[in-house]
Amino acid sequence: MRATSLTVAALAAALLLTACDDGGDGDGKSRDSKAGSACVGELAVQFGPANAAPAAGDTGNVPVTVTNRGGGECVLDGLPAVEFEAGGTTTSVAADEGAGAAASTKTTLVKEASTSFTLTYVRGDEGGSKSLGVETVKVRLPGSTETRSFKWSYGDVALKSDGKAPDASVSGFQQTGD
Repeated sequence: MRATSLTVAALAAALLLTACDDGGDGDGKSRDSKAGSACVGELAVQFGPANAAPAAGDTGNVPVTVTNRGGGECVLDGLPAVEFEAGGTTTSVAADEGAGAAASTKTTLVKEASTSFTLTYVRGDEGGSKSLGVETVKVRLPGSTETRSFKWSYGDVALKSDGKAPDASVSGFQQTGD
């Protein structure tokens, strides 16, 4: 029984050590420990340019590119979180159906490498009762508590049949470049 307990403890310690990167460069100094994952604060986030939906009922998408500007590898574990702000209200955007498998996938970015995800939305009637007048989009990367805000300039977003949730979704991370 004691050997099993020690084996389980050793395995747990090994997993913990491989899952936690202090973000250092081997000299014992951490690059950025304020953001859940040591390196997430060194990632640049670019919102757009969009393939905007031209009219109500049309679908548009906005690519969001994440680039590692830090000195070492950075691992994104999970999915990005996206919220719409409209008239003082914040509404979460759900992950798309294909993102479920990506939720358990880790994306590793070496220095200057990029990945992206896509925000897809259905345009609503301007000022309509079944539309959300989005003003700002907030993006939070996995492992971070920091959100990054971007101005929304692609028209109102349609609401789903429940009249509350935006008709929008977020994909998982997709590798960009070579």
